[in-house]
Amino acid sequence: MKRVGILLLFISIFYIMVGNAVEEFDIRIPDEALRIRIVANSNTEYDQRIKRSVRDSVQASVADLLKDVSSLKEAKEILNQNLSKIDNLVSNTLKKENYELGYTIRLGYNYFPQKEYKGVLYEDGLYESLLITLGEGSGDNWWCVLFPPLCLLEAEESDEIEYKSYVKELIGKYF
Repeated sequence: MKRVGILLLFISIFYIMVGNAVEEFDIRIPDEALRIRIVANSNTEYDQRIKRSVRDSVQASVADLLKDVSSLKEAKEILNQNLSKIDNLVSNTLKKENYELGYTIRLGYNYFPQKEYKGVLYEDGLYESLLITLGEGSGDNWWCVLFPPLCLLEAEESDEIEYKSYVKELIGKYF
């Protein structure tokens, strides 16, 4: 019985140490990255829904285009070669939504506002990116990193992900 107690003590200490290390882990965007940013016309429910619709169609297509890419240079070349395909995709998505305010697409250095995500502050500035601006572009935006593929925001928006710790469950079972 004494050995079980000592074992559980060591497991508890290990769990606390690992838990602290995981909490201190953050996601840093590498200097050589290619982002995507989609800016809504406004913050109305309608315009935000349109932004999400464009995001869903573009993200799926671009992810497929870049799935086997191994360098930033290659990612930029592929996006450049497929800008008309992306333009058509955005156009068709907006037509399905009966959206008539127009849009612009730019590949190059574009402005990103400051963003805090999970305790990490991402500075504002000009970043290499694919920028899609809907209408006036006065609404909230969505962004992520296309290369390397570090799209950050979907996990935050999803309620379907549940993380479990076997050690925590084991400790909970005995204490």
